Amino acid sequence: MTDVKAVPQSSIDPDVTSGVAQFLTPVVVDLQALAVDGKQAHWHVRGPNFQAVHELLDEVVAHAQEFADLAAERVVALGLPIDARIQTVAKKTSTPALKEGFQQSDQVIAQVIAGIDATLKNVHTAIDELDALDQASQDVAIEIARGLEKDRWFLFAHIAG
Repeated sequence: MTDVKAVPQSSIDPDVTSGVAQFLTPVVVDLQALAVDGKQAHWHVRGPNFQAVHELLDEVVAHAQEFADLAAERVVALGLPIDARIQTVAKKTSTPALKEGFQQSDQVIAQVIAGIDATLKNVHTAIDELDALDQASQDVAIEIARGLEKDRWFLFAHIAG
């Protein structure tokens, strides 16, 4: 019988593992921020198309949480921890701060899109850098990009002229 404790967590080179963590950790942090801010926006949206925007923001939040989990689990599966505690997210996110209080739907949508765009910058960096490093991890980033771009499109359709 194999002693599981004696088998390394991952057979991937430690340099590759640390590289994956380097590029996916900012993605996880931004997705966590997007989820928290998206819920705040969901509670405080007002104006035209209230119900549709309110419900769409819940979907954006759910997707951000699912994508954060996907990226974090990839890093952890490779044997490294990930820090996405709320204090860490608040310090390290690249997403712009959401304005507090009630806001009209067009303003809320624009702010959430700005958060998605900031997150996508880190996701696209991960896609580019993980190409030569670890294609399984790159696939995770590609899946996240596809989902965020779709959410962005759905939001943008509410304010497009």
